[in-house]
Amino acid sequence: MSSGPSAADLSDSAFPSRESRARNNADSVRVGVIGYGYWGPNIVRNFRALDRCEVISVCDRNAKALKRAQKTYPALHLTTDFTEVLASPDIDAVAIVTPVWTHFELAKKALENGKHVFVEKPFTSTSAQATQLIELACKKNLRIMVDHTFLFSGAVRKIRELVDNGTLGPLYYFDSTRVNLGLFQHDVSVVWDLAPHDLSIMDYIVRERPEAVVATGGNHFNDLADMAFITVYFPSNITAHINVNWLSPVKVRTTLIGGRDKMLVWNDIEPDEKIKVYDKGVEITNGQSVYDLLVSYRSGDVWGPKVDATEALTLELGYFVDCILEGKAPSNDGAAGLRVVRLLEAAEESLKDRGRIIVL
Repeated sequence: MSSGPSAADLSDSAFPSRESRARNNADSVRVGVIGYGYWGPNIVRNFRALDRCEVISVCDRNAKALKRAQKTYPALHLTTDFTEVLASPDIDAVAIVTPVWTHFELAKKALENGKHVFVEKPFTSTSAQATQLIELACKKNLRIMVDHTFLFSGAVRKIRELVDNGTLGPLYYFDSTRVNLGLFQHDVSVVWDLAPHDLSIMDYIVRERPEAVVATGGNHFNDLADMAFITVYFPSNITAHINVNWLSPVKVRTTLIGGRDKMLVWNDIEPDEKIKVYDKGVEITNGQSVYDLLVSYRSGDVWGPKVDATEALTLELGYFVDCILEGKAPSNDGAAGLRVVRLLEAAEESLKDRGRIIVL
């Protein structure tokens, strides 16, 4: 299957420049933030808490949003003109915390002006846009990081550790539910709003490229889907299922991961033991014929591994700053963002065609 340019093909380590080397030798990264709505204040707060980072400017077209920023950070430069941030010689990196339809143009202009880019999920509106930004960043030796925040949560990092060290054995399935009542978006469907979280987590944990996507669901108020069921197929017979819904009476954030040796449940709403590992499984013994197939069930201990409680966004933004200063490519880079966008496109296409299988 065609997956476009690989991470190796688009590695920005092959494009050193005098400007970027000088920036990487600096002691800190100077950041401008575009967007101070729902998520922007968290971005600013966490950037300001980092030792090797300085927030220079915050931009938002909404005067009320800037008034909130001024009240919290009276010394910050505030503007309603994003070109001030993108063109400023005093800014090394730009955080784009705006609706997805604005991501491409803002990120493109930031890269053209020599800025590293941190982009809220999903990366772009199309895979073609994502590919263009990746190529531009490589050409200019600049870093792109896509805000897949959950990859830096203690729970997801622990799950990755358990999968990598073979605790679960070969994986059978990844089953995620992310539902609640609202918040309805007016510019994207529930697939583009909620599924990027689970698709990026799946991409991080499964470590295998999917081969096909099927999606079903419905829209009840406008042309945008407000509930969807996404199935992702992998060559090794792993199946992933993702349920996203704005019309649930309760909030659920649960992921089940089944392996040959053990199974795992992650409940992100649980305040204490977010992860539980079950020593449960199925063992098959073959007889002389299909009628002699013997199935036995194993049920052992349940244990809850310790999970780091550090705020995921703090770790993510610290990692972004480190990648800039040390000249490293982030793991959640543009290529990772592109993989998620391709899955979103496939899911949306399948959804509109009532569950037609989309081969990747």
